[in-house]
Amino acid sequence: MTAETTTIGGKVGRGAMWSLLNTVVLRLGTLVAGIVLARLLTPADYGVFAVALVAMTLLQAFNELGVSLALVRWERDVREFAPTAMTIAVGTSVALYGLVWFGAPAFCELMGSPNAVGVLRVLCLAVVFDGIAVVPATILNREFLQRTRFLCDAASFVVVTSLTITLASNGAGPMSFAIGQIAGNLVSVTLYLLLCPVRVRPGWDPETARALVRFGLPLAAASLLVLSVTNVDKIVVGSLTDEVALGLYLMAFNQSSLPLQVFSEAARRVSLAGFSRLVHDKPQLERALARGTGLLVAASIPVCTMLACYAAPMLHVVYGGQWTPAAVALQVLAGLGLLRILLFIGYDLLVALDGNRMLVALQALWLAAMLPALLVGTRVDGIRGAAVAQVAVALLVVVPAFAWAIHRRGIRLRLSMLACRRPLVGGLLIVATALVVRHYIENSLAQLLIGGLVAVAVYLPVVYPMRALLPGRAQAVAS
Repeated sequence: MTAETTTIGGKVGRGAMWSLLNTVVLRLGTLVAGIVLARLLTPADYGVFAVALVAMTLLQAFNELGVSLALVRWERDVREFAPTAMTIAVGTSVALYGLVWFGAPAFCELMGSPNAVGVLRVLCLAVVFDGIAVVPATILNREFLQRTRFLCDAASFVVVTSLTITLASNGAGPMSFAIGQIAGNLVSVTLYLLLCPVRVRPGWDPETARALVRFGLPLAAASLLVLSVTNVDKIVVGSLTDEVALGLYLMAFNQSSLPLQVFSEAARRVSLAGFSRLVHDKPQLERALARGTGLLVAASIPVCTMLACYAAPMLHVVYGGQWTPAAVALQVLAGLGLLRILLFIGYDLLVALDGNRMLVALQALWLAAMLPALLVGTRVDGIRGAAVAQVAVALLVVVPAFAWAIHRRGIRLRLSMLACRRPLVGGLLIVATALVVRHYIENSLAQLLIGGLVAVAVYLPVVYPMRALLPGRAQAVAS
């Protein structure tokens, strides 16, 4: 192993630890804040917020034309192209927000929530702030400065949470989400600019701009398709049902996304940079992929399985009885949460392997298969039908397609599959014990407490040998 590889490995390891701390701490804080807000607001309020959130999420996928990924992927000095990248990101973001302002009434009408126009216009200001912040934030990721990123995100979180809860307590309804988010964005973008090791200012170089757009546009299109896939369900549910059903569905979807947000997003902040530095050593890349996949799956499976097995009692105890109807969707969507973790790993791997065009094709396939399935599923069985449609398409169409695309790039997945054996066995044991617990215990709180203890008791012994995959351990993945 070369000295350069060792240095990179150390940076990736330290970055991953700070990134994980950042994500876990802030996600736990967000979870607590979400519980408080769920008890202050109604499913209909959540439905209105969901309409604005869908618009903002889709815009943020395309608002910087993929230049952030170029900042990570290119080996050139970032100072050479950061000013041009910032100009592209800010200019595109402002233009998109102008379209949002005028198009908000039509979009909200399509989503069956005309009352969401004001919330949408306020929340989508985040697109402009994102355009300003994307370059300094990406430079922090590129340099593995996750401790600095943690400080910025923590300050933003404090502002978002305190202001949102205060406004909701005083009857602001769904607008409390929008105002709180924008205030937090203002704090985070200010800190990114101040703490970034490179002083980023707008600038322009035509040749650099063309190169950035050529590289980033396919990735931005792929990101837009990714987020279209994860948001088309809300568009379909909103247009075919009502604000209450959409609010319940949003609650179920958010709960199913917890493993992805806590574990996968932390890894993704350093995985792309790490994969990119190993693309010329495929055996080492395969081992790194297997180790990362095994650890992520080991951490995610118990959470996903518990969400599926104890959906109704969890919603009742934690969020209140008004959210219990969301359990019919959460039981199914918990499986989607695990599949999305695997797919996001594959996404970053293909980006590192220059599989940009392939990513666009894969996301287009996913969206094309998902839309008709959602329309049928939602009409037949409401929010549960929408959940079943998503899991079926992901499992039967998308996962095999991603595996085929990675194999075509010369990466073998055997080690990664072997690394997932123990977590899968442990997950099956949790399911089996949950059936027993729920059969003999009726009280919701007791089900959660006893079920959690039993899950730990049966899962930990199975996955404990996987400690060999942790950084610093040299044991082979397949052992």
